[in-house]
Amino acid sequence: YHSDASESSASGSSQESKPGVWSSIYKNLMNGISHMLPFVIGGGILMALSFIVENYAGGPKSPAFIFLNNAGNMAFAFMVPILSAYIAESIGDRPALMPGFAGGFMATVYTGAYGGAYTANVMANAKSPAGFLGGLASGFIAGYLVVGLKKLFSKMPKSVEGMRPMLIYPILGLLLIAAIMYYIVNPIFSGINFAITNFLNNLGTGNLVVLTAILAGMMSIDMGGPFNKAAYVFASGAFANDPHSTTAAIMMAAVMVGGMVPPFATAIATAFFKNKFTQKERRAGVSNWVLGFSFITEGAIPFAAGDPGHVIPSCIIGSAIGGALVGLWHIAVPAPHGGLWVSPLANHIWLYFLATIVGSIVAGLILGFWRKPVKNDK
Repeated sequence: YHSDASESSASGSSQESKPGVWSSIYKNLMNGISHMLPFVIGGGILMALSFIVENYAGGPKSPAFIFLNNAGNMAFAFMVPILSAYIAESIGDRPALMPGFAGGFMATVYTGAYGGAYTANVMANAKSPAGFLGGLASGFIAGYLVVGLKKLFSKMPKSVEGMRPMLIYPILGLLLIAAIMYYIVNPIFSGINFAITNFLNNLGTGNLVVLTAILAGMMSIDMGGPFNKAAYVFASGAFANDPHSTTAAIMMAAVMVGGMVPPFATAIATAFFKNKFTQKERRAGVSNWVLGFSFITEGAIPFAAGDPGHVIPSCIIGSAIGGALVGLWHIAVPAPHGGLWVSPLANHIWLYFLATIVGSIVAGLILGFWRKPVKNDK
């Protein structure tokens, strides 16, 4: 059998399948974030449990608090190195994993630990590690460094090809990423990280309300896509930099409220506006009560995919209102996940519930009144 397709059409399809620059960057970033999230969630929940023990069962000197808090902090310590390592691995394959991990670890270490002239030049301005932003940079830099090394040594004789993965890539990769982090990335991003931390900690109520409204609204734009992940990573990155920061805990609360609104809104709309949804959608809406309570935004994706013009704007408005209330009432939740299950950690438990309820009801009512009745539900 011989295909009738022309060579030009074949080449055209291959060109279409080639990813663009931004899609490639997004793919690499998501590879790092997907590997990082278990460390954030696992470590964060154990830290959250330790705060419950501290507040309700023994105080900061109890063995249970010390054990849980240390375990959570250990997992958090791997967050940025893992992010950096798997961004690099996505770009440069397995040889880039070690340089990416080392670069990410350098981003988490306080710059003063290096000593010498480096401390004198940098620490005068910023007593902070390069942090999450430095880890992002180190991942991409390490990945492309290894890509460059592969091209540079691609003409080596076959008799010594085995030296590349065993000697050349590890040694030169580590040497180059260490030099770049030491002299360029850490000094720059240490100052940026320090400035961002100070800015967040000194936000007034008005600015904080705007910030929390934006973060919460972003959670509903694509419900698990780039905007959603950007908001979550920004808040969890600030929380990882300083788990005891009240502002970081407020941002985490806003992100969780914003992420809980879409499943709750669709559950409310399907329950009280039954003529606007098919029987299948109403059944899916029932499960969204549990998914919303657990901060699983993805429960609303089937509704958003089927009717994005009504579902997404409704959820964005409700999430933004819920997030604004979080900033207005200074609701802090020192946990990166868990939804309403971690409400005992909130400094204002009932206001945390209220912000979620108000945002969800607003979104559910907008969606219910806005959507047209279903005809011929088979």
